[in-house]
Amino acid sequence: MEIEIRTFIDRSDCYAYALTQSKALLENETDWTAGLANVSAALKLLIPDINWVGFYLMRGAELVLGPFQGKPAVSHIALGSGVCGTAAQSGQAQAVPDVHACCNHIACDLASSSEIVLPIYAQNRLFGLLDIDSPKRSQFTATDIPGLQAIADAIGRWITMTGVE
Repeated sequence: MEIEIRTFIDRSDCYAYALTQSKALLENETDWTAGLANVSAALKLLIPDINWVGFYLMRGAELVLGPFQGKPAVSHIALGSGVCGTAAQSGQAQAVPDVHACCNHIACDLASSSEIVLPIYAQNRLFGLLDIDSPKRSQFTATDIPGLQAIADAIGRWITMTGVE
C-alpha cells in the first residue's frame, strides 16, 4: 500500500491521517507481526520529528520488544521500569516532554529527548504499548495523547476482531 506523505499544520490532523492509514494497513491483515510492522513504518513516515516508533508486547509479567522503526532497543522491560514499564503497570498513557529530567527513563537512543507511550488493550487485557520517541524536547505532551491513543485503540480492536496474537 502506498502512503501519501502530507504536511500538517495541526498535529491532531496528522494523527487523524495516521489513524486512517493505520486502519487501512490492518484491514485485511491476519498476522500481528506484519500488521504492527507496517503500522510502525507508516507512523515513522507520517509523524514529524520522531526518531523511534514501535511496540512493546506483554509477555507474561514483562514487556518484550515487538516491531519497530529506529535504532536497536531494549528487548525486555520489567513492569514499572522506565516510561514503558510505568505505562504498562498503570495502564495509562505516559507523555514525557523531557526524558532527561525523568529519573525512570530507559535510554535506547541517546538522541531521544521526549517520549509518549500509549497502552493497547485487546480482549479486555493489556496487549502491549505503542512507544514513540523524538529528538525534540517537548515534542509530546498530554495534548498528544487523544490522537495517538485513537491509533492504539484501533490496533486493539483489530487484534480483538481478528483474534491475531
